[in-house]
Amino acid sequence: MKFEKIHNKGQAQLFQNPYLEMLTKANPLVIWSIYLPFIIGLPVYAFSNRGFSGGKIALLFFTGMFFWTFFEYLAHRYAFHWVANSNKAQKLVYIMHGNHHHYPRDRDRLFMPPVPSIILASVIFGLEYLVLRENAFAFFPGFILGYLIYASMHYAIHAWNPPFKWMKPLWRNHHLHHYKDEHKGFGVSSTLWDLVFGTMFDLKKEKEDKQKVQELMFTARSSKREETGAAH
Repeated sequence: MKFEKIHNKGQAQLFQNPYLEMLTKANPLVIWSIYLPFIIGLPVYAFSNRGFSGGKIALLFFTGMFFWTFFEYLAHRYAFHWVANSNKAQKLVYIMHGNHHHYPRDRDRLFMPPVPSIILASVIFGLEYLVLRENAFAFFPGFILGYLIYASMHYAIHAWNPPFKWMKPLWRNHHLHHYKDEHKGFGVSSTLWDLVFGTMFDLKKEKEDKQKVQELMFTARSSKREETGAAH
């Protein structure tokens, strides 16, 4: 989706119904509190009731975390940036992700809201169980932790400056995705799959124009900057 300008303040209204509108928002602590019991409890269950060794649990858990990064890339590239033709499909894409590009600093919508999150997580667990059977009890918690790390990283990128120097490429890659070219920079928690599939920004080249890069960063800008910013 393309917008005439990006709003670095405020938030989109997705539904007229105030109750539906409320369900589109999420607090990070609420989402973490929903999934932490499963992240801890399912591996414990696999160990105590399914006879999994600690090594097997660790392998499946970290494989799940790694698989999340691939899932994240595919979802962001092909689902969130789906080019829809019909009005209904365009509205769906806007609700799903377009509003985030329109209002990238809306902190209420940087995590998936609880209701759709639980529904989607249940479907994903069911699919993983069909493929992995009981191994899903250790794989799924790692996958979900990968999601929580991704969502928390996404929140941090839009809310704060990078806390460590080694994190700056992640910040800059995502800022460029929002402000320069939405067809690149799909990785948020990792740039691995952008490198693999050739959608990575040339950060060294972008680094040469320091003033331009600074304009893409989420720092305190004048009202003129906010009024003239364009999203791609």
